[in-house]
This record gives sequence, structure tokens and C-alpha cells, in this order.
Amino acid sequence: MSATDTVLPEARRAMEICNACRYCEGYCPVFPAMERRRVFADGDLGHLANLCHNCKGCWHACQYAPPHEFGINLPRTFAELRVETYAQHAWPGALGRLFERNGLWVSLATALSLGAVMLLSILLTGPGVLTGVHTGEGSFYAVIPYWVMVTLGSVTFGYAVLAMAMGARSYWKASGGGRVRLGDVRAALGAAATARHLGGAGEGCNDVDDRFAQGRRHYHLATMWGFLLCFAATSVATLMDHLLGWIAPYSWYSLPVVLGTVGGVGLMIGTAGLFAIKLRTDPEPDARRHFGMDYALLALLHLTALTGLALLFWRHTSAMGGLLAIHLGFVLALFLTLPYGKFVHGVYRLLALVRDAGERRAE
Repeated sequence: MSATDTVLPEARRAMEICNACRYCEGYCPVFPAMERRRVFADGDLGHLANLCHNCKGCWHACQYAPPHEFGINLPRTFAELRVETYAQHAWPGALGRLFERNGLWVSLATALSLGAVMLLSILLTGPGVLTGVHTGEGSFYAVIPYWVMVTLGSVTFGYAVLAMAMGARSYWKASGGGRVRLGDVRAALGAAATARHLGGAGEGCNDVDDRFAQGRRHYHLATMWGFLLCFAATSVATLMDHLLGWIAPYSWYSLPVVLGTVGGVGLMIGTAGLFAIKLRTDPEPDARRHFGMDYALLALLHLTALTGLALLFWRHTSAMGGLLAIHLGFVLALFLTLPYGKFVHGVYRLLALVRDAGERRAE
């Protein structure tokens, strides 16, 4: 019997009990969405699981939680089901198994990426180049040739985008999403941009125990916006290079450096904070067997930001070559693992918010 065969019936049982009880009606978007349904198809359960932001308020309020004989543990059940939806809709389908051993997969991909970049640097430019001092326009390309950077970055990132887009298409079809309206997308983006549903009714969520807090929301925002700012920095630098002919590295006050610095600091603070909360949180409502997936993404994002900032500060020293190779290795590992790790939760959760906005509009 597969995990899906076990999790889906449990999720359906829990939803039927919750739909009869309705004590947690105002806690989060899951319960109003639940009340719109009399029966729960597999796609509906996947939608509700991804609409859940794991705030755990329902766990601490539930009168049917263990040790009650009903044993309702909705946060854990939905966490398990979310991972099943990631694996179910992964593209290509055979790679969905990577979610089962995500921590190992991320470690292997990181090691291989770091080794490949270091080896390419030595083979294409010579071993002494990594430890040499390179300054001025185009100094990065003295360590790793321009065509190598462009090829590796474009292929791995392009594949990640394609794989996640195909997974999103499969998920949307399975959940019965239907036609996408601009207003629904705008509402979903607004909720995601502010992590609204991690704020509860103003007092926050149960990050660690039954006390309300805003920490997870703030760290989540720092991580999300830090990543987006780093991506914006890379995009701006690409345009400056290809359209304006301004070759990296850029000055401290240039737009790519400012965006990358602010984004990198935010990414490091956010991932460190989320990691600390994971270590302290009550284990009972969590699917701890999937924590490796969470830790792997947080570590990879943190190390990517850390090596990027280190490269910025020591780019005019003999440490630049090694730091550039290490940073590029972490970036490639991040791109390779995006479609098969915790990062995809952002894609499916956004789609769940879009569908929820559409259902609320139709009421």
C-alpha cells in the first residue's frame, strides 16, 4: 500500500469530521473552503492541503485531537498529503520519487555541482587561476569562461522552470481549477506577498507551541522577498550585460549589487530563523519524516546567499576564484533541485490561493 493510499482516506475522514464540527470555522481559508463541499474528491483534498499554511491553530483548538478516539491531527495529515501531491505531479513523473529521499538528493546534487564547477574551472583556465587575483571588468570570466556560466545557468534554470510549470499544470487540472481570472491571481498574489495567512487574525500562528507568534511569518517574508530580490539582481545584471554591454563585476552602488546585498541578507536571516523555529516546534502536529526536505532547502538557500555575499566582499582578492566556483556550484544545485524539493510548495500554494479566490468570488 502506497503512502497516498493511506493519507487520502485519513484526510477525507478528518475533513468529514471537521465539516460536521466547524469549531475552527474562522481560523484560516481551509475551513470556509471545506464548507463549500459536501464530498471530498482526491483533487479537493490536495487543494485543501496546499491551501493550508500549517499555522497549527486548529491542532491546539481541536476537541478531537489525540488522545481523543477520533485522533484528528489535521496539520500533520495535510503536511503528509502536500508531499504526496508534489510527488504525484512531478515532471517527469519518474523523478517524483526524489521527494521521498529529498535530503539525500539535495546533498548529492550539491556535491556533484560543486565538484563539476571546480573541475571545469581547473580544466578550462588552469589550477593557478582559482587562487590568482583578478580585478577589473570581466574578472569573473577569467576564472569561469562566460559561455560556461551562461550555458550552465540557462540550461539548469530553464529545466527547473519547465519542470515546475508542467507540475503546476498537472496539479491545476487535478484540482479542477478551471479558468484563471486576473482578479483571482491578483488576490492570491496579495495574500502570498504579505504571508497573510501566517498572521492569523492579527495575533499570529502557533509557531512553536500554543502561544501565538509572528516569527514564522516574518522569517518567511524575509526568505521569500530575499530570494526574489536576489533573482531581480541577477535579472538586472543580465540585462546590463547583454543590452548595455556593462560587464560584471559592478560597483557597490549599482542596482544589481544593492538588490543582491539586501536580498542576500534577508535570505540569510529568514532561513536561519525558520531553521531555528523548526528545531523548537512541537513535533506532534508535524510530519517530521519530511523535515529533511525543509532543512535541505533552507540550508541550500542560506549557503547560496552566504557564498554570494562572501564573493561580493572578497571579489578583489585571491579568494575570489574559489568563492566564485563554490557560489556557482550552490546556484546550480539550487536550480537542479527546485522542482523536486520543498520549493514547489510555493507554486502549489499560490495555485491553491488562486482557486480559493475564484470560489469566494463565485459565492
